[in-house]
Parts: sequence; structure tokens; C-alpha cells
Amino acid sequence: MSWISNFTRPMINSLFSRREVPENLWSKCDNCGTMLFHRELSDALYTCPTCDHHMFITPRERLKSLFDLGIFTTVSVPDPIVDPLHFKDQKPYPKRLADARKTTSEHEAMLVAEGNIGEVKAVVAVQDFSFMAGSMGMYVGNAIIAAAQRAVELRAPLILFSAAGGARMQEGILSLMQMPRTTVAVDMVKEAGLPYIVVLTHPTTGGVTASYAMLGDVHIAEPNALICFAGPRVIEQTIREKLPEGFQRSEYLLDHGMLDRVVHRTQMRDELATLLRLLLNERPRSHGDLPSPEGEASVPAEATGTA
Repeated sequence: MSWISNFTRPMINSLFSRREVPENLWSKCDNCGTMLFHRELSDALYTCPTCDHHMFITPRERLKSLFDLGIFTTVSVPDPIVDPLHFKDQKPYPKRLADARKTTSEHEAMLVAEGNIGEVKAVVAVQDFSFMAGSMGMYVGNAIIAAAQRAVELRAPLILFSAAGGARMQEGILSLMQMPRTTVAVDMVKEAGLPYIVVLTHPTTGGVTASYAMLGDVHIAEPNALICFAGPRVIEQTIREKLPEGFQRSEYLLDHGMLDRVVHRTQMRDELATLLRLLLNERPRSHGDLPSPEGEASVPAEATGTA
């Protein structure tokens, strides 16, 4: 074949052919509609630089942003009986679980890990709203119990990130039984004299709010997170009145005494590290090149030239 077909034609085709661009390079802010580049969004921990909206973040990405150097070890959680009620709506319950596992690449709606936060050993449990709306089922109950037991074993504080639509209806009364089970687990941590910190993220609703999400020694929330038992639309339909602006959002609950702090996601790691040291009665970390007070006191007088 001639050089035209072997060289010229492929070169022309490569110049004018359409290049495939990956679809996951840009994301649209749910609040203001700004298009955000995936690397910038990841660096900002999935918060919008334009309107400061906190977008969804996966449990593993959250854990990576919390632990020192992004290093953590997952804690094993025992699996409960699958589909004890043989529940079926539009599809069988096992099929819903399989679909959720395929979509999220996670086994269930809560991930438990251990590691260091600001050089303090801690156990962290993170609820995954993308897994069946983070619904509280038997596995979530087992996860919180496993996290509490591991915290007591390590003599480490327990931190929980809540995000749920409530109890898992496919497990019926067995799901509601997780409320007292998790309450007992939290009491076990407190009886051991260990801190229990809850970070409420958007949304935290239903039986989760009525149990382990509101039993912390300190309650922190991300900005503008919906935190409630019954949603505002249900309340408006019940009382037939318009609710106040921002009702059941983080800032509203902070003003009314239900929360201790509202903390931006990018500042959460430093906030938790400071809280852990305060609650464990440890000295603050030293920053920069300034020596710690102990270091200053241990310097010999002759070394300073003031003998």
C-alpha cells in the first residue's frame, strides 16, 4: 500500500477524530450548580468552593482525610442473619442488598476503622448514606457494638459519623431493636471512662437520631446538615403551619442548644484532634519550630548563656 494510506490518512484521522473524555472529570454542585474539577473537589473534601455546600463523601474518603497520613485499619463486623423476615416489596431484600453492594463497593451501611488522629489512637465508625440511605439494620447495630468493644479493648475514644434515613424497614422490629442495643454499646464506652464523640452529617434522621446519634459527650455537625426525627415536610403537614427558616438544620440546632459545634469538613480533623486531647487530658500538640513548655524547662542554664 502507498504512503498515503499508511501514514497520511491515519494522521489526518487522528487530528479530526473525536476524543473520548471521561465522564467523571467534572461534578456539578447540588446547591449552586457550579461545575467542579474532580481533583479540586477531592482536595476540598467534596465541599463547593463557591457556595461552601458539603457534598456526599464516601466513608473511605472520610476516613482517609481523618487519620494521620490517611492510614487506618478496618475493624471486622459480624454478619447478621440475611433476610430474617423474608421481606419483599418491588424486589426481594437480598436483591436490594446485592444491588447496594454493587453500587457502593461496600459490604454494608457502616464502616469501622482504627488509627491515629493527631497522634491519638481512636476508633471511628462511619455511616454510608449511599447504601440503602444509611438505614439502621442489624449490621449497623453489630458495627457499633464492634466499634465500642474495640474502643474499650484499645482504651481509645470512639468517634461516630452518622448519616441515615432511619430504621431499615426490610428488617422490621429487628431494626428497631438496634436502638437499645447501640445504647448499651455507647454506655459500655462511657463506663470505661472513654470519650464518645458524634459528628452528625446530612442527613441524620429517624431512629438514629433517637438513639446513638444523640448520646455523645460532644455533638458536632457539618454545616447545613438536616438533623431530625421526623422531617420538616411531615411536621408541616401535621401541624399545618409553616416552619421557621433553616428549621432542623445544623445552625438552627446549635442556636437552640442541641449541638456543641458546627465544623467545616476541611477543619474536622484538627477539631477532633484537639477535642480528643482535651477529653483525654493530654497536653496540646506543638506546632512549628517552637519548643514545647517541657522542652524549654529542660534546657540547661549554661546552654543559654545565662548562667
